[in-house]
Amino acid sequence: MDRDRLAQALMATFLEELEEHVAALNRDLLALEKNPAPSRFGELMTSLLRTVHSVKGASRAVSVGVIEMACHRLEEVLAAVQRLHRAPPELMELCFTAADALDDAGRRLAQKQDMKGSPLEALLPRLEEAARAPESIRPTPPEPVRASQPELPPPAPPTEVSAPGAEGLPVRVSAQKLDALLARSGELRVAGLRMEGRVEVMESVREELHQLRLQLKGAEEAAVRRLETRLAQLGRELAADRRTLLQATSGLDEEVRRARTLSFAEGCAGLERTARDLAHAAGKEVGFEMRGGALELDRSLLQGLREPLLHLVRNAVAHGVETPEERRKTGKPEEGRVTLSARLRGGRVQVMVEDDGRGLDLASIRARGRARGLPVLEDAGDVRLIFMSGLSTADSVTSVSGRGVGLDVVRSQVEAMRGSVDVSFEPGQGTRFVLDVPLTLSTLRVLLVTAGGQTFAVAGESVERLLRLKPGDVRVVEGRQLWTAPQALVPLATLSTVLGLPASVPRAHPGAMVLSAGELRAVLVVDEVVAEQEVLIRGLGPRIRRARHVTGMAVLPDGRMAPLLNAPSLVRAAEGRTAPTGLFPTPVEKKARRRVLLADDSMTTRALEQSILEAAGYDVLSCVDGQEAWERLQAEGAEAIVSDVEMPRMDGFALTEAVRGSPRFNRLPVVLVTARSKPEDKARGLQVGASAYLVKSAFDQTQLLETLRQLL
Repeated sequence: MDRDRLAQALMATFLEELEEHVAALNRDLLALEKNPAPSRFGELMTSLLRTVHSVKGASRAVSVGVIEMACHRLEEVLAAVQRLHRAPPELMELCFTAADALDDAGRRLAQKQDMKGSPLEALLPRLEEAARAPESIRPTPPEPVRASQPELPPPAPPTEVSAPGAEGLPVRVSAQKLDALLARSGELRVAGLRMEGRVEVMESVREELHQLRLQLKGAEEAAVRRLETRLAQLGRELAADRRTLLQATSGLDEEVRRARTLSFAEGCAGLERTARDLAHAAGKEVGFEMRGGALELDRSLLQGLREPLLHLVRNAVAHGVETPEERRKTGKPEEGRVTLSARLRGGRVQVMVEDDGRGLDLASIRARGRARGLPVLEDAGDVRLIFMSGLSTADSVTSVSGRGVGLDVVRSQVEAMRGSVDVSFEPGQGTRFVLDVPLTLSTLRVLLVTAGGQTFAVAGESVERLLRLKPGDVRVVEGRQLWTAPQALVPLATLSTVLGLPASVPRAHPGAMVLSAGELRAVLVVDEVVAEQEVLIRGLGPRIRRARHVTGMAVLPDGRMAPLLNAPSLVRAAEGRTAPTGLFPTPVEKKARRRVLLADDSMTTRALEQSILEAAGYDVLSCVDGQEAWERLQAEGAEAIVSDVEMPRMDGFALTEAVRGSPRFNRLPVVLVTARSKPEDKARGLQVGASAYLVKSAFDQTQLLETLRQLL
């Protein structure tokens, strides 16, 4: 490596270390400012001196004299604080200013700017003066520079992963490299899923070859038999290779995800400092508390949450917490409290920003909403108006409030992560913002639907239920079509209309999905429900900055791409749309429809399969388990059964045995659709008399419908 490349590599390493050291300085200074116990005071001073000494030594190695000199002076200031056994406010403010100046110096070096005239160089005389006479340092100006800068907290440090055989020693790996590795592991998973389809194709070819052999005799029949045997062996080997590939890629995917995780506290580094500086600038006393800081989350998720959390923390200090005088008048402690917490809820993460301030002024929110021509409902739901662009209740525009863009940014950025944001408050007691986002942004369980001749993906967690609409389910109110839910009327629109696509042909029982976004719901009519499966998610890329109603692209197992729709955006759009009047076709004479008995204890799977069967023209009797299916079969009859295996009371195997043991129904086709894919499970299914055995992991509606068509 030549000298220039070595210098660049050293500088890159130094800048990464400087980010970590600045974060450590801010963390320890904030703890020191809270007047800790004497033993804790000594620990913090030792840590601060060690951090500053490390930066001084590293800056000497890369020949950055101004940082070396500043750290030398800062060491002397900290040594003076250590001798005083206390941290005077003026010295604390000077130390915070020095940490900011070091952070600024790092950015200048990264952009290859001259350090001449930098804040760090300008700070040197004050550091020297404080080192000589710590008790006589002049007070810091009342409004720190940092408080007026709408900057994000410093970025999280590079990931450290333990290298195999290195006895747990950390190895520095850039986030970009881990992202690239995750993308490659995702491509391997797609390849494994595609191999699964190839195995099925080979099995169908072997079956065709078997049928051909039955029609041949003599030497030709023997030749085809040998070919069939070789094909069967190849199919088994291919299936084994597929299982090995999927196991390896699943393990790789899990390890890469673990390497990409950061603690919630690391991802939110800098927010406490932001709250502290804003409070000092506004003359307020604000304590900052973090809960769930040890929770490990994906780096990309934390990066997506950084700006929304910054807006909410700034909003809590600027709008929520009152001044000490106001708090005294209302009987509150002079110091306000801002709490940031995170917790897991199934496959999602809930992040809350709370304050104990004045709450929201709902009357002012309504007045500002009316002034902007927004719909005001005069109920608790009006509080959501604060998320509208341009709406602010601040009396004047300052560096931190009054422009009406903060909460609009919060909502749009959280929804871009397939999440939702909600707000609640108690007048005079405080406000709580709840951000609900998925645990991972790279994979997702989606429902695939078609509209306007195109395939789209919708996050499964946003789909409350699937419907088959009938004319009696829809009402027209003030020119808008609404779905009559048990307890409310829900806005109804076609997905093609919302997306601006060509309208589909009216059908007798159009399929629809009920989407939920927080407290809001809407019914979107689709052309067809294709499948439910787990897919990889890819971003839209820098060239497509804003695509209406789309948050990313879903990579399907066959390699095709489907736009991932933004459920909250669709719900809001559906409120202002109406389904076309020709949603249902002109009534015609009904034809006889074959009845299928469907048994599955999963409501989502049962609704999906019922939707598929009804769209194909079958009457469906839906049952929650095998026992109910057996009772309804005897009472109402059916021409075929589609059943899950694992169900309470009576499972699919027992149901099949009961059907085969019945003189009345023993010839009835029984199709088992289950997640149990082991050979012994398939063998048992066929042993008890199942007509067909379909595995859910490879489930395809065409296969189900074709199987039923052949059996009937």
